[in-house]
Amino acid sequence: QPFFYSLRPLCVHPKAVTRMEVLNALVQLAADAALFALWGLKPVVYLLASSLLGLGLHPISGHFVAEHYMFLKGHETYSYYGPLNCITFNVGYHVEHHDFPSIPGCNLPLVRKIAPEYYDHLPQHHSWVKVLWDFVFEDALGPYARVKRVCKLAEDRL
Repeated sequence: QPFFYSLRPLCVHPKAVTRMEVLNALVQLAADAALFALWGLKPVVYLLASSLLGLGLHPISGHFVAEHYMFLKGHETYSYYGPLNCITFNVGYHVEHHDFPSIPGCNLPLVRKIAPEYYDHLPQHHSWVKVLWDFVFEDALGPYARVKRVCKLAEDRL
C-alpha cells in the first residue's frame, strides 16, 4: 500500500520531473547521508520503518483507502467525519480539500459548516476501521476499485 499510494500517480499520469522535485530528492538524500554519517544505520532504519508502519494496517491509515476507493459506484472520493480528525489535522475532510485545496486543514470543518448543502448529502465514512475492514473483506473492493480518468492532453492529441 505505501509504495502503491505514492507511486500510482507516476504510473497513471506520468509527468516530467521538475527542478524542485530533484532538489527535494537531493535534500532528502543529503539528510539521510548526514544521519548515517553522524549516527550510523539505526536512525535511517528507524525513519524507513516508521514510514512503513505509519502506512500499515492500523485505524489512521484507513484514510488512504477512504479517500479514493470507490465504495459506491459514481462516487470517487469521500470524506470522513469521525473523531480521528482531531489528531490527523482534519485529513478526513477530503471532499472539502478537493473543492478548496488552498484552505488549511484546520479550517476545513468550517467549509462544511458554512455550506452543508454541498456536503451533507454525499456518502461519507464514520469509521476508518470499518473502511479497512470493508477493503479487506468486501469482494468489490481492492487495489483496482479506483477511478482512472483519461488525461485530457492525451485525449486531445488523439
